[in-house]
Amino acid sequence: MVPNNSVLLQLAAQIRYRIVELSHRNHITHLASSLSCVDILCALYFETLNLSLENINDPQRNRFILSKGHAVLALYAVLEKRGILSADLLNEIGTNNALLGEHPSMNGIAGVEWATGSLGHGLSAGLGMALAAKIQKQSYTVTVLLSDGECNEGSVWEAALFAPKHGLKNLTAIVDYNKWQATGRSQEVMSLEPLAEKWHAFGWNVCEVDGHDFSALTDALNQESPLPKAIIAHTVKGKGVSFMEDDNNWHYRVPKKDELEKARLELLGK
Repeated sequence: MVPNNSVLLQLAAQIRYRIVELSHRNHITHLASSLSCVDILCALYFETLNLSLENINDPQRNRFILSKGHAVLALYAVLEKRGILSADLLNEIGTNNALLGEHPSMNGIAGVEWATGSLGHGLSAGLGMALAAKIQKQSYTVTVLLSDGECNEGSVWEAALFAPKHGLKNLTAIVDYNKWQATGRSQEVMSLEPLAEKWHAFGWNVCEVDGHDFSALTDALNQESPLPKAIIAHTVKGKGVSFMEDDNNWHYRVPKKDELEKARLELLGK
């Protein structure tokens, strides 16, 4: 059964607290970047991707690639909530000899389709998978989540040229457009705007949505298109924790104990 929006909001809040708690306990950074994409991942994993523990290794499964690999806490927390990743494994993230690192690596982890972290390569990997599906006449889809700062990379635009040329209608690129990257505002570092028009000019079916609106996200993800889809999801970096929202200091900061408690009260109310 597909959860309704109120259930998704609760799930997202729980996932956000799990992310903050793991960041505090294991000293994992890129916290705000993880928080900005939680709602996108919830819309994917609880509404549209049709991925579960039962089919996560099925050759016909739909594929998801977290190209913005620094937001791995969000992916792993969602996989945990979906019952695909164990709590014990996630609790060890980033510690000595742990299987899970601070960026996704294959390592036999169910739900990780590609090792990412060096930005700009996830979309190329995803279109390779989408092209393979087309050649082999398979029905699975491929979805790639990029950061806005990642769109500075030339390899992203090489992939963006390739996908429409080969009619990869089974490929979706989502840009987590939180308006920040490590060193400053995305628009100040590189002239991204007009971002939607750029993707459209490259031949994609483009839509812009509120990246924290589950209905808008689901509608965009479910939209039928003869072209590859680019979803520009406008988000807030650090979403869900008031003192982290739109504050780029939380790109690398780790919350202290009192900040963890404040986040818990805001997200869980107890």
